[in-house]
Amino acid sequence: MNIKKMAVILFIFTTLGAVLAGCGTEKASSDNTKVRIGFFPNITHSQALVGKAKGEFQQALGESNPVEWKAFNAGPSEIEALFAGEVDIGYIGPGPAISGYAKSKGDIQIIAGATDAGAILVSRKDVTINNLAELSGKKIAIPQFGNTQDLSLRYLLLAQGLKDTTKGGTVEIVQADNPDIKTLLDKGEIDAALVPEPWGARLIKEVNAKVVLDYDKVWREGKYSTAVVVARTKFIEEHPDLVEKFLKKHVELTAYIQKNQNEASSIVNAQIKELTGKPLAEDVLTSAFARVTVTNDPEKEAVLDFVDLSQKAGFLKEKPDTNTLFNLKILNKVLKDKGLPEIE
Repeated sequence: MNIKKMAVILFIFTTLGAVLAGCGTEKASSDNTKVRIGFFPNITHSQALVGKAKGEFQQALGESNPVEWKAFNAGPSEIEALFAGEVDIGYIGPGPAISGYAKSKGDIQIIAGATDAGAILVSRKDVTINNLAELSGKKIAIPQFGNTQDLSLRYLLLAQGLKDTTKGGTVEIVQADNPDIKTLLDKGEIDAALVPEPWGARLIKEVNAKVVLDYDKVWREGKYSTAVVVARTKFIEEHPDLVEKFLKKHVELTAYIQKNQNEASSIVNAQIKELTGKPLAEDVLTSAFARVTVTNDPEKEAVLDFVDLSQKAGFLKEKPDTNTLFNLKILNKVLKDKGLPEIE
């Protein structure tokens, strides 16, 4: 082989190597990617609120990946934003997460837990309910059909052999926004309500509602998800490095809130004031925060039970294949790196 041919071959290999190296760098880098994070101005989304207030997610993701925060008041609207590609990662209730996963056929996945429990069953001040069998004949409000509180209520009824009136049963379940539930209880137009915090604490304080079941008695001794973290499957596949950075910060914020509840609750309340114009009263905030368990665990078994309940209640036309509902690979990597127990 003459020198000229060798020079040509060397040039080709050198050029090819540079091209391949460049492709590899481009694929591994997520610089200049905007990360849209959905959340509610609610204490059950505490990691989002504390992380937003302190700028910690932005710091974790880096200046080249700007964070855009998008606040929602209901799960379905956040799910629609995820469908439209307007949100990449979101804090949301397990009910809407399940619905979104089923409707999109796996385009939305649960990547972590956020909070457990945080909901109570109350009756109006002049109604005494001594046991759950006495829910028969009662009119009970929930914030939204198919949401976490609705599914929890249906589980309670099922355990007592009761059904709602639309299924031929004796319990009337009505849907109303949380502020309207307060009015309905105060006017005597409903007998009870299963509501998330801080509305449980507000109903007790403002309309003298009575606790029927506290947060740790509603279901599974409080070991069920009230909020989880979801992400678009395509975003996970295209930007696993950003998802890992996000989850690392989420885990760190979970630990911070667990160890510094008073400070964290004050930050959360300041964010609620900024986003809604009105903070929670200190006694309401304290009572509500005490009923919420901040966690990384999405409580898989409870969520899968929610899937069954959703299907039985008719919120899902058919039971979806749940094999890819959870994508905890990146979360478990983060937990392992921090020496924390992985989630099976």
